[in-house]
Amino acid sequence: MRALVAPFLAGAALALSSCGASLPGGDPALDLTAGCHETRFENVPLTLCVADPELHSIRTALAPATETGGGPPWRSLAAFAANRSPEAPPVVFAFNAGMFDDDGKPIGYYVENGERLQALSRKAGPGNFHMLPNGVFYGAGGKWDVRSAEDFFSSVTNRPDFGTQSGPMLVVDGELHPGIQDDGASLRIRNAVGVDDNGRALFVISDQPISFGKLARYYRDVLKVRNALFLDGTVSQLWDPENRRLDNTYPIGPLIVVEKRAKAAP
Repeated sequence: MRALVAPFLAGAALALSSCGASLPGGDPALDLTAGCHETRFENVPLTLCVADPELHSIRTALAPATETGGGPPWRSLAAFAANRSPEAPPVVFAFNAGMFDDDGKPIGYYVENGERLQALSRKAGPGNFHMLPNGVFYGAGGKWDVRSAEDFFSSVTNRPDFGTQSGPMLVVDGELHPGIQDDGASLRIRNAVGVDDNGRALFVISDQPISFGKLARYYRDVLKVRNALFLDGTVSQLWDPENRRLDNTYPIGPLIVVEKRAKAAP
């Protein structure tokens, strides 16, 4: 019986995706088109933002450039947006890029425009960042990836174009982080990133408080990425110009900026 209905179900899922209907269980059909989309998972509203390597480039941004080097960190998406050069590539969306110190500077590995501003941290300690394994989101040559910090240390020999370290990992090699429950009691606004088998970077920010476990299971079970990295909680923010969203709540640190890729000359 299952074999007989499988072709019908595949067609129905495709139809649901095209019209934005819901799948069984009440969660919306998955939309992986480029840009940001409102969705839900187990009754928690989420915003899913998709970066496509064929259409977009990704970079990190910490502070405005000055004649004497980098100035103080932006500390907000609003400040970054307000000082955007008219000649710069259009922003598709931007997020906070991970954990930072009191001055807004990254506490883990951080690379911007191929320059390493902070070394990789492999030590244990207190707080979410040191809930090992933590990990690195990085990109080089137009390809993006998420790896645990130890995997990154042992496998990545050339400096990437950009990179940011945060923690904990949510999904590690297809499994939930061993220290994360399926749906724990700690509820916060949270954001994260994973890269799927097609090379797309999938960013998620919760629009209501969510547990680590629920966010991790969304990446594992719905987005089906093998590795996903928690970026931050409570302070998590999004700039989505197309949908006129510009979060501006708590001071933040480094940024991840997704821009439209310049079209190739005919």
